[in-house]
Amino acid sequence: MATLIFEKRDDVSKFWFDKSEASTIAIDFDGVIHAASMGFHDGTVYDKPKEGVKEALQDLSKKYSIVIFSTKARPDRPLIEGKTGIELIEEWLRHYDLDSYIQDVTCVKPRAVAYIDDKGFRFHSWKQVLSEMKECELL
Repeated sequence: MATLIFEKRDDVSKFWFDKSEASTIAIDFDGVIHAASMGFHDGTVYDKPKEGVKEALQDLSKKYSIVIFSTKARPDRPLIEGKTGIELIEEWLRHYDLDSYIQDVTCVKPRAVAYIDDKGFRFHSWKQVLSEMKECELL
């Protein structure tokens, strides 16, 4: 995974505007890649990968850059075992040989052609979203 360092403001613009969002898939980490069977628990990355994740990442990475987005990666999050959330995620990805499929880990929602997240609602209309939220007892 590469850390992007830009020398000039123009370099940043070139990166963001030349890179097509159609080449990126953004995937949430906890509950989608990392099983997270105990929820937040103690802030660590404690569980195994979700079933089928390696094969899915292999397939997706043939066509897309994969970016993981996670609140674990927030810079204001306390260190866990002396490590940032990004360090914990990257270490876990290496442990399970998944790191080669991942372009970046961020807390920012990246530009992407699609977002894969276990807590999302597919938006068609506000009526439909509110109805689905009621069905899930969130409203």
